Amino acid sequence: MKKFFVLYLAPVSVIEAWTKTDPETRKPAEDKMRADWQTWMKEHGAMLTDMPAGLGKTKRVTAQGISDARNDNMLYCVVQAESHEAAAKLFANHPHLGIPQASIEIMELNPLSGMK
Repeated sequence: MKKFFVLYLAPVSVIEAWTKTDPETRKPAEDKMRADWQTWMKEHGAMLTDMPAGLGKTKRVTAQGISDARNDNMLYCVVQAESHEAAAKLFANHPHLGIPQASIEIMELNPLSGMK
């Protein structure tokens, strides 16, 4: 089996707008998404080698120095699958896609020879 890095993305502007939504509207939607995630995990969790984890604030390091940065990265996990296509199909109906403009990117992990 091959390993794949999975990156869950959602636009910063969408998340910021959602946090300003009335809590009485937001809570039922968040509860539903949480339940949908749990269902998805029961069906596909065996394929995950690293469980989904949230990504915090970003620091960008360049030759010019270190700075704060913003991006659309929200979560990540690592999955095992027979192929890139099979890994992508695991996420075809993932609850994360219920967030407006959200996406999920799947990249094959390729060990670098000579790196220990």
